[in-house]
Amino acid sequence: QVQLVESGGGLVQAGGSLRLSCAASERTFSSYAMGWFRQAPGKEREFVAAINWSGGTTYYANSVKGRFTISRDNIKNTVYLQMNSLKLEDTGVYYCALSAVRYGTGGPGTTYDYWGQGTQVTVSS
Repeated sequence: QVQLVESGGGLVQAGGSLRLSCAASERTFSSYAMGWFRQAPGKEREFVAAINWSGGTTYYANSVKGRFTISRDNIKNTVYLQMNSLKLEDTGVYYCALSAVRYGTGGPGTTYDYWGQGTQVTVSS
């Protein structure tokens, strides 16, 4: 069973930055695409960003493009989400997810099989 543990959430003022981390227990982590999603209160969970198995290709929601950066360290079995220029609407619980398709791209239509417990990000004015 794959375990994903997010960290790095917190309270930040609008315009500030946070870096989220997601550590995976899967020893073949480097073979799988990873994604970040978020869920705001009263809203459905939405896609934020994804990265392919090697880290060479990334995808972003239009709402975060140019402000967020997803990256991964396949030695540390960790994926990151650097969030800059945070806005009030970025508030929510952020989840990382792993797609159990070997050498997956993480592109549109990717199915994610394992999810972390989430970390709260709150952006204040």
